[in-house]
Amino acid sequence: MLLRHCARLAGLGLLAVSLAATAEEGKLRLFNWSDYMDPAIIDAFEAETGIEVVQNYYNSNAELFSKLTAGGDAQYDLIVPSDYFVPRLIDAGLIRPLAEEGEGLEGHDAILDEFRAPSYDPEGAYTVPYLWGVTGVVYNRETWPEPEPSWGLLYDPEVNADYPFALLKGDAQFTFGTLCAFQGQGFDCVGEAPWVEAARGVIETRQRDNFVGFVDATAAIEQVANGVIHAGIAYNGDLAGKRAEDPETYGKLGFFIPEEGSQRWVDVLAIPARAPNPEAARAFIEYLLRPEVAARLANYNFYTTPNEAALPLVDDALREPPVMPDAAARQRLHFTPSVSGEELELLQELWSEARSR
Repeated sequence: MLLRHCARLAGLGLLAVSLAATAEEGKLRLFNWSDYMDPAIIDAFEAETGIEVVQNYYNSNAELFSKLTAGGDAQYDLIVPSDYFVPRLIDAGLIRPLAEEGEGLEGHDAILDEFRAPSYDPEGAYTVPYLWGVTGVVYNRETWPEPEPSWGLLYDPEVNADYPFALLKGDAQFTFGTLCAFQGQGFDCVGEAPWVEAARGVIETRQRDNFVGFVDATAAIEQVANGVIHAGIAYNGDLAGKRAEDPETYGKLGFFIPEEGSQRWVDVLAIPARAPNPEAARAFIEYLLRPEVAARLANYNFYTTPNEAALPLVDDALREPPVMPDAAARQRLHFTPSVSGEELELLQELWSEARSR
């Protein structure tokens, strides 16, 4: 009798798991940056496939990594990390190949060659590029009508002794890169010596009276527009979108890529290692690879698409600065190097010390 009772309980347990799995088949759980997906794309995908898209949001790669390591790799079907974070996700076993060996993704041949075998994913097995852009300095044009395009606007007290400013929240390597660039070591610096010097720069900057703190890139734009700060760090497409939406409010904001160098970033699509519905994730990736959908995504976000077939379909605003940097500015852009192991541990230790002293 006891054995039969246990068998019935086991059967009920299997049934519950089966019903849960069936329920998951009709859903795609997307973990994305906030306001980074056109709702019309979601609506069209749901109408075509019958798959419901449920979105949750994060504000930094560090937040994404923390969520995935806490079990989020079994909660979400699709994520949108930044390029240099991909090796960390692979090394930690948090993402899986997009397709089985020998299989491909429909529409992948439309991706520009420069994004097909990138340094962060040399075989192109784990990621598909989503959008790309640049990070630079946003500032109040009334305060500085024609500033030198330099990180000195943030880091040199002789250039900006009085006006409030902020740095980017939640990204140690980017922040160290900006200081390395300002200190003459190059934005793509890696290693103990340049990072220690950069950490000192963070400590010195935090001690200045007009430093207000670390804020998100979108918040920096709003705070410059509202006069809370006069300079900060932002992404080019975010500012372009705000200008298009409200030219009167955001037209007084300027943006430049520092002459010492800055970040060219690529956000990518990846599937968590234990995704409940990887088939839905692949279906959505293939949907986003359609040229007309890729163009719609770029137009919504005011960022540049890596989809070559979509380029003729994007709005004119995406073909000029700040969305599309000119040739001279593009020469100053660098991908953020991927670091792991002892280098990553050192980076995190120095960042923690720089933030606490």
